[in-house]
Amino acid sequence: MTTVQWILPVALILFALLAGIIGEKVIFTKLSRFVTKRQILGGEVIFNSLRRMTFIWFTLAGFSAAISYSSLKIDADFKILLQKVITIIFLSSVTFVLARLTAGFVSLFIHRTEGVPASLISNLAMTIILVLGTLIILQTVGIEITPIVTTLGIGGLAVGLALQDTLANLFSGFYLIVSKQVRTGDYVKLDDGQEGYVTDITWRNTTIREISNNVIIVPNSKLASAIFTNYHLPEKEITLTMNVGVSYNSDLEEVERVTVEVAKDVMREIAPELIAIEPYIRFHTFNDFSIDFTLYMRVSEYFDQRMGKHLFVKKLHKRYQQAGITIPFPIRDVYMQDNGAENSDMEVD
Repeated sequence: MTTVQWILPVALILFALLAGIIGEKVIFTKLSRFVTKRQILGGEVIFNSLRRMTFIWFTLAGFSAAISYSSLKIDADFKILLQKVITIIFLSSVTFVLARLTAGFVSLFIHRTEGVPASLISNLAMTIILVLGTLIILQTVGIEITPIVTTLGIGGLAVGLALQDTLANLFSGFYLIVSKQVRTGDYVKLDDGQEGYVTDITWRNTTIREISNNVIIVPNSKLASAIFTNYHLPEKEITLTMNVGVSYNSDLEEVERVTVEVAKDVMREIAPELIAIEPYIRFHTFNDFSIDFTLYMRVSEYFDQRMGKHLFVKKLHKRYQQAGITIPFPIRDVYMQDNGAENSDMEVD
């Protein structure tokens, strides 16, 4: 009789496990591939959030059914305890799914919005969902949350004093985001000379990737109080300047024409979208060996200056040679006085 009583509960649990495995390995996998292939917006986020949950939910349903429909003699209090455990596990899994969904869709929205840091906002959204879910679970199983909230409020003061640096970095990160002084993708240069692209702003620090692919970790509070230059504000496009000197024998009208043509040629290669903005030169100095001028041309962003200068020097040097324009270099005439004759005329008594 005892063996017969175990048949139904075990059968329900095994059926639930089998259904969970089939749902996870077959149905869930095929649907995930279908969504990925069709590139449905948000589909990948949904399936990543529900991963492994199909098996967990089928398993919980099997155990719940086994407890409810079992003919085994189970103590009422123990039965209630098992149901509460199942409820807690189920609500916890739902909370995790909602937290993943929230963080995923926030990150998806952020990635479609240029310059908004991803980690800090998505992690904050996930934390809020987890906290609310935990409070709901406690309320559901009969635990009063009011004393807990009150205790957390009082204890928060002590925690705040103990975690001053952490909280300072957290609020500094929010300040940087809200003020829009720094955005992901911006090229910044710190007051100590370090520079690079901002890749992320987390709850504690800001990550900056140098051109050499090294990573600089700056605490948010330090960055919020530092003097730095953001080369992407108010816009990414900047003006590249180059100082050049030509000989006094040069035809300055021809120098201007050739130089501007070379600058336009460079812009066609590195900043074709800005070609409508005409480059120009301004003569400014009668130097010792040359007449000096400065070229001004627009490039797409700060880092494009390097390639722009590289191409401009090569092309300008070639064009000046073809046009017979000379870039002078310093020449000094040195006159030496020979005192040997005077010494040779001297007589010694």
